[in-house]
Amino acid sequence: MRIFVLAFVLGALVLQHASVLPDARPGIVGVAALLGVALVPRSRWPLRRLLLFVAGCSLGIAWPAWRAEMRLADALPLEWEGRDIEVVGLVADLPQPKEAGTRFMFDIERTLTPGARVPEYVSLTWFPERGREAAPLPKLVPGERWHLTVRLTRVRGLANPHTFDLEPWALERGIRAAGYVRARPAPQRLEARAEGWPYTLHRWRGEIREGMLERLGEARLRGVLVALAIGDQDSIAADDWDVFWRTGVGHLMSISGLHITMLAALAFAIAWRAWARVPALVLRYPARKAATVAGVACALAYTLMTGYAVPAQRTFFMLATVGACLLADRHGSPSRVLALAAFVVLAIDPWAVLSPGFWLSFGAVAAIFYALSLRAGRPGKLQAAFGEQFAVTVGMLPMLVALFQQVSLVSPLANAFAIPVVSLAVVPLTIAGAFLPLPWLLDAAHALMGWVMVPLEVLASLPLAMLESAEPSPWAVASAAVGCAWLLAPRGVPLRSAGVAWLAPLFTAAAPLPGPGEAWLDVLDVGNGLAIVVRTRSHAFMYDTGPSWNADADSGNRIAVPFLRGEGVDRLEGVVVTHADDDHSGGAASIANAREPAWLLSTLRPDNGLHAFFPLSLRCQAGTRWSWDGVEFEILHPAPAVYAQRDRRKENDRGCVMRIAARGASALLTADVEARSEAEMLGRDAPALRSTVMLVPHHGSRTSSSPAFLDAVGARVALLSVGYRNRFHHPNEAVMSRYAQRGVEVHRTDREGALHVVLPGDAGGAVAVSGYAASAVRYWSAPRGPP
Repeated sequence: MRIFVLAFVLGALVLQHASVLPDARPGIVGVAALLGVALVPRSRWPLRRLLLFVAGCSLGIAWPAWRAEMRLADALPLEWEGRDIEVVGLVADLPQPKEAGTRFMFDIERTLTPGARVPEYVSLTWFPERGREAAPLPKLVPGERWHLTVRLTRVRGLANPHTFDLEPWALERGIRAAGYVRARPAPQRLEARAEGWPYTLHRWRGEIREGMLERLGEARLRGVLVALAIGDQDSIAADDWDVFWRTGVGHLMSISGLHITMLAALAFAIAWRAWARVPALVLRYPARKAATVAGVACALAYTLMTGYAVPAQRTFFMLATVGACLLADRHGSPSRVLALAAFVVLAIDPWAVLSPGFWLSFGAVAAIFYALSLRAGRPGKLQAAFGEQFAVTVGMLPMLVALFQQVSLVSPLANAFAIPVVSLAVVPLTIAGAFLPLPWLLDAAHALMGWVMVPLEVLASLPLAMLESAEPSPWAVASAAVGCAWLLAPRGVPLRSAGVAWLAPLFTAAAPLPGPGEAWLDVLDVGNGLAIVVRTRSHAFMYDTGPSWNADADSGNRIAVPFLRGEGVDRLEGVVVTHADDDHSGGAASIANAREPAWLLSTLRPDNGLHAFFPLSLRCQAGTRWSWDGVEFEILHPAPAVYAQRDRRKENDRGCVMRIAARGASALLTADVEARSEAEMLGRDAPALRSTVMLVPHHGSRTSSSPAFLDAVGARVALLSVGYRNRFHHPNEAVMSRYAQRGVEVHRTDREGALHVVLPGDAGGAVAVSGYAASAVRYWSAPRGPP
């Protein structure tokens, strides 16, 4: 069983990293191998194990491939992207109202536009109308039937190394398109209340949320309590999430497997004691089995209360599998039960192997089983609790570094007091307060949560609360896993402390660096905005920081910081903000908080709030020069006179233009400058513009890239940061034809993902440009067009 399941997990993992789906042959091989296992005598165990391994791998590929093929078939045709489509359907999930609009899931029942074909389940955003007479957004309720006109696109993520990939996340949840509601023609509510799954469930959850928010008023941690009650993680403030993440207790502040397991264990204990007190019941049915049914039922109820989300489903399936083994008296070794649970989870959700939660959940349980097995004697409660916490902390170390490139050093201490208080007190009080008309229950839960936050905030503020590492190589992770197993081995295993040496590669392996005189430019894929990481041998800075999307999310904390962490860049010298437009400055505050750069170089007005995030704020001005590691940097625009004309110039024409000259090539970074600024630079010093690589000004707008400017630069390679199907219709076709006429090789982020550019460190070297999307193609990847 264990060999088969391990092979099945391996096969599923291989499939989810495949660029194309396989044909039916793996399934045929898997079935044939299983038949071989049935025919081979038990005495020939080596052959049986080999056949089991082959069967597991083959079926681990075939089953997810079949599921993926069925789900991919429900796709939005490319020809219907960005077109108005009339649909009728139901609000399918708990809507998330934000300042920028309301996001909600929509089950499409009918398509009214002739010839249109759309997926059954889509994600929509309803944006507020602009203008004085604009009507407010309606308050959406799950189960409402609406007649809407929508514009959809395929689910398409931003392609950057070390960052979250939206596309497999959406595929796992069955979301096959995303878009927004059109204000004209006016949407119509056709029915206020439709019953059935899952609409009744989510409407009930919405009522719970509204009731809790009303009772808690403006209480600071009300979002945390709402998240604990119904799984609405969007309610938690970004600052609180940062504290939870830095202290390693983030798993407690959402619907985690621990909460579901703890409530199931509580129901199990209560049912056992109650059942055992009635002899007639015990004689008819064992108390342990009755308590198992009660525990699993409680887990299911809480899973439904949290919206039956995918992570909660996994925990329920795990507990249900364990419960089934107990009911069937098949509760042998823990490893067998754990293997069966993993098989059930993957059979239901083949994409689980892509989720950190899957590996962390099963990894934590496996680490506890391993650490507590083969031990003589029976430890006390305190000793057992310490042993479990130590096992989880050590056992999860390689996984956390591999998945997130960081690990909380204060996590053991934080979890030691947070787990019992939150799981055994805050969660039960919150759930009781959500249902009972007793306001003091929620008040008590909030007070306890407030007490927990005090030491958590102290721990989170410590300079060494988090340990970061560049994304480790597979061999370093494997070495660390061996080291952890050695450290957690039972007494009698020689030199257990030597396991620490096996952990060293996880943190000591050096990330790649530019060579002497060489410069690296990483143009991140941030949509229609700009964020570039510039690195030399021993220095790094950001040139623009991309857009913000809402109060909690921007391209700084969602893209730039994870990229820097994964690349091993733990320190930024500074940040250049070329101008105040949000698509260039939106992520600056997040980057400043996470990497504490020493300076800001910008054209921002003196009253701009970004100045306060940096110890030193400098004006970007033509003539500024500096040198790092044999690479020369020079500011070419704006001239001092531009600041005197601030009120008479467009924001774009104050853009900070920089030239970077490595020993073998140069790059011109042009921000959003337009024809007026291009002409001014040509008039001041046209030869200074000459560069091998250039950034296409203003995302390819028709107001930039004048012929004279392109001729003066004379670039052989152009970099274009642009969003897919952006509302500005960038880049302009006429502008792109100018580059084509001059034989310039154009690389685009909307087609190639993040662009990695190497300016060589020797005169004979050649500029190298590579796009991340080409190396990250998976079977679910949305078409990106020609490179």
